[in-house]
Amino acid sequence: MKLLFVCPRNLLRSPTAEQVFSDYPGVDAIGAGTHADSETPLSGGLIDWANEILVRGPGHRRVVTNRFQALLRDRRLTVLGIADDYDRMDPKLIELLKRRVSQCVNLPARDHSG
Repeated sequence: MKLLFVCPRNLLRSPTAEQVFSDYPGVDAIGAGTHADSETPLSGGLIDWANEILVRGPGHRRVVTNRFQALLRDRRLTVLGIADDYDRMDPKLIELLKRRVSQCVNLPARDHSG
């Protein structure tokens, strides 16, 4: 499963999501930003790569849809509705991401035995 997390600048929420969900077995996760100066700018290649695209809010959904409509045909685009109130790797953000993503994506169980 390939998850693409999108926020404005790829500084806080999407890199946190990338780090958290990359620990799940069978999940590849990448964070990207809608702004050109993002750490990892959103591109058609990333849209094409992803099975699931998860955006921060409705405005980001519009940006992604407007820029990449032709590539979105076979991909689900989900709004997570996460405010810009958290620092990178904030435990509250991590719990919120886990809860919201698990509501819309069938995630594999994590192995906690290690």
